[in-house]
Amino acid sequence: MRGVRFNELLDGLDPSASVQAAGIRRGYGGPPARAVNVRSGLARLRCASLLKPLYAWVSAARIPDADRWRRHAEPAVVVSSNTDTLSLWLAVGPRVILDDLHHRTGVAWAPPNGDPSRFGSVEVAAEEVATAYTVLAQAAAAGDPVAGTVLEWMRQVGAAQAFGVREAIGSPPAAIKCGWYGAPDETCLRTHAVAVLPRGGTRATVVVGMTALPYTDPRERETYQEKIATGLSVEAEHEKVAGTLLRGLMTTTLTELGHRRG
Repeated sequence: MRGVRFNELLDGLDPSASVQAAGIRRGYGGPPARAVNVRSGLARLRCASLLKPLYAWVSAARIPDADRWRRHAEPAVVVSSNTDTLSLWLAVGPRVILDDLHHRTGVAWAPPNGDPSRFGSVEVAAEEVATAYTVLAQAAAAGDPVAGTVLEWMRQVGAAQAFGVREAIGSPPAAIKCGWYGAPDETCLRTHAVAVLPRGGTRATVVVGMTALPYTDPRERETYQEKIATGLSVEAEHEKVAGTLLRGLMTTTLTELGHRRG
C-alpha cells in the first residue's frame, strides 16, 4: 500500500518535529511525469545551505567577471562555503537572486525577515526545492553550461557533507547538496538534502528530504554553538540526530516515484 513506509518513518516523531520529503520524475522520452510529497509539522522550513547551487546558477548571469563568479560559486557548492555564498548573495542582491530563480523555475521565495543577508534563513517547502532542482537538471541536459557546471560541482560534494545519501539511494554519481544548521534561537537542528539522479537525455529525477528535529538539551546546544563559533564541524551531530530519518525519507521518496536502482 502506498504511504506505508512514510507512515513508518513519521510515526512516533516528537510533536515539535517538522519533516518533509518530495520527489519529481519527468522528462521527454521517459515514463509519465510523477511527483510525490509528504509533510509533518511546519509547512515551510529554513533552508540552511540547501539552495546554494541554485544561488550559484542564477548569479552567474549577474557577475560579468566569470573567474570571480567561479572563485566563489565553486566552493559555495562543493564545500558549502558560507563566506563564498555570502559574497555571491550580497554582490548580486538577495531579492535579485530570488527573483531570477522565480523567473527561471516558477518557484517564488522571499528574502528572510529581519536580516536579508542570512541566505540560509529563506523559508522553503520540499516540493518547491524539488521543482527548482528539476528545472536546473533539465536546463543542464538541454545545454545550459552554467547549470551543467553546477551539477558537476554537486557530484564532487564529499562524503563528509553528503550524510550517506548517495549510498542510501544507490546512486554513486548522483549530484548532492545538503544543508545543516541549528540557530541559537532554535530548539531544533535542521538537516536537509537534495539529490539529482543521472537519467540521460532531458529526463530528470530529483528527491528532497528536510528535517527540523528537537535539540533541546542545554549542554548539547551550548557545545554545538561553541563549535559553530570556532569553525569546527557539526555534521556528526546532525548525523546523530537526523541521519537515519533523512536517508529514509530520500529512499522512500524514490520508491514512491517508481525509481528502479541500477
